[in-house]
Amino acid sequence: MEKIIVIDDNKTFLETISTYLSELGYETTPADCGKKGLELVKKINPDLVICDITMPDINGLEVLKYIKEIDELIQVIMMTAVDDMNSTIIATQNGAYDYLVKADDLDLNRLKISISRSLENRKMSKRLESVTTDNLKELENNIIIGKSSIIREIYKKIGQASASRVTVLIQGESGTGKELIAKVVHSSGITKNLPFIPLNCTAMPETLLESELFGHVKGSFTDAIKDKRGKFELAGEGTIFLDEISEMSINLQAKLLRVLQEHEFEKVGGETLIPMKARVISATNCDLQKLVEKGKFREDLFYRLSVFSITPPPLRDRREDIELLVKHFIEKINVTLHKTVRKIPDEVMMMLKMHDWKGNVRELENTLMQAIVLSKGDVIEKENILLRQNEVQRGDEGKIGSNVTIEELERMHIKSILEKTNWDIKTTCDILGISKATIYRKIETYNLKQHK
Repeated sequence: MEKIIVIDDNKTFLETISTYLSELGYETTPADCGKKGLELVKKINPDLVICDITMPDINGLEVLKYIKEIDELIQVIMMTAVDDMNSTIIATQNGAYDYLVKADDLDLNRLKISISRSLENRKMSKRLESVTTDNLKELENNIIIGKSSIIREIYKKIGQASASRVTVLIQGESGTGKELIAKVVHSSGITKNLPFIPLNCTAMPETLLESELFGHVKGSFTDAIKDKRGKFELAGEGTIFLDEISEMSINLQAKLLRVLQEHEFEKVGGETLIPMKARVISATNCDLQKLVEKGKFREDLFYRLSVFSITPPPLRDRREDIELLVKHFIEKINVTLHKTVRKIPDEVMMMLKMHDWKGNVRELENTLMQAIVLSKGDVIEKENILLRQNEVQRGDEGKIGSNVTIEELERMHIKSILEKTNWDIKTTCDILGISKATIYRKIETYNLKQHK
């Protein structure tokens, strides 16, 4: 049971809110002044504090400051009888989760939502704080690694989105973890025990994508040899994740818009309307607003998809998270490749921190996988780190002219990885992030041969 302390010098209000929170199932402790509230914070270490701004002994903003010094993870919701912009700004800057106005009739529903979201934010923050070099192996797959302020804002947004079935749009550069964010939104809130159904909108032609989304009935087209359930139907009341939504054709955009508006759909070739109960999360590495302006994406669909938006930051904007990410990925890759790499010299870590990582977190993980494959002991040496610009400089003979084609660069890179892994196809695929079918096709295309 989550523990909440309510601090307010208005005893009638204090009693009313405390009773309301107890009825909601929270362990609630009241305090009629700031000093008593801080003593209770030290004594019981609450999950959340709801605190008035104006009190006779200690100003609520000072109470907020002291609480954050005691434990930064304690969530604080500030309340005031006067809607003051300056106080709102100061409270937010000092770490308050929310700032509510006590009007003549307090909006209890908004308070309830704010409490739920703040407690969810605390849970994610506590999971984050538990990330240490000693327990990285115990991490769940669906966790975002980072302690920077910009990532903490992402946690807060996830907490807000996961508390309802709001439609979410995730826009960010490739490799920033858009699908991971979608999974965390799904698994952190009301849909956590329901299906999560992903679909990449670039992976198939329009007709097949429509069938994948909505399903089809037997005989509706040449290869429809039996009825098929679509992703919307499979998702049920869970989440359908539409990756690279920007690649969806205008025709299919119109059909998706209708589904979002009417909350029902038909299978391809079908005549029966099926209720749509799933929450939709979509993602793209494009700026959908610009695509709307160019007429390549429907404006009405854009507004339907972007009811709630999350923008994961590029890795170069949160360099302070790189060391934690490196340690996390090394533990993960060690398990995958059955390696025991543990040590990273300071100069290597500094090199990783200073790199621009245009491929973001995904590029960092792939680079570390390469490094671990190349390492001869339990240490990642500087020469094991094959950063993107270094690859271009080396080539087969150590030099590459300015007129080398992209195909030739790809051939040299694939050849280099194959040789360094002693032509271990699975490991090569893991490093390059491609399938076995692709690597075999590349080997044939570039006429690569293993020297024995």
